[in-house]
Amino acid sequence: MTKLERWHVGPWTTSGTAAGAPLEPGRRRTPDELNFDVVGLARILGRRLDGRAELQVRLWQNELRPTHTRLVGVHTLADPENSELLRQSAEEAFAWLSALAPAGYEFVLTDAVRLQPKLDLTAEVVAVDAVVQLAADRGDAFPADRLATSHVRRSSTGDWYAGDAVCNWSGPYPTADEAVAAVRAARAELAEQLRAGGHEDLATTEPRWAPVPVEQAPTA
Repeated sequence: MTKLERWHVGPWTTSGTAAGAPLEPGRRRTPDELNFDVVGLARILGRRLDGRAELQVRLWQNELRPTHTRLVGVHTLADPENSELLRQSAEEAFAWLSALAPAGYEFVLTDAVRLQPKLDLTAEVVAVDAVVQLAADRGDAFPADRLATSHVRRSSTGDWYAGDAVCNWSGPYPTADEAVAAVRAARAELAEQLRAGGHEDLATTEPRWAPVPVEQAPTA
């Protein structure tokens, strides 16, 4: 199974309410709606279902999403047994999705599916996001944080940028290698800033930091 090429830290679905909690129409999905989102996310990312399972997904969709303009947070499945089947299917879909997490990260399912850095400093691969998060937990932030945790991606015009899922922090660059070099330079600065700030245990993980993610432009 191949790892994800395009990914981002944070939520991958909208938030939902916990089973038995008061519903929040217009703000949070019902448990059934959230479970359906988990199943749908895995399908979008390449999980294949047999014909019977695909039909079941369409039946759930007809009941939970009767229109494109539906108000979220109000729809539930009428049959409790069907709702339990959807919950089990969401668990299976999430297990499949978990195997796609990039090195140093993990998917978690709470009120949403989220990708987050693993905070184990002894791991073979350590995400730079984890180092930044641990430093923040200690009350410190550093100038190199933002660029050091950047991804490199190609724009539709062919230029390369370093940034996150929303913003470009550096670029444009004519090649991916130059953009990657900018992120690596920021990582070296971050390691020095960590040492100067008294976080030697965080700085010494630098040789095990995950490679700079490089994403191609999305295809039409």
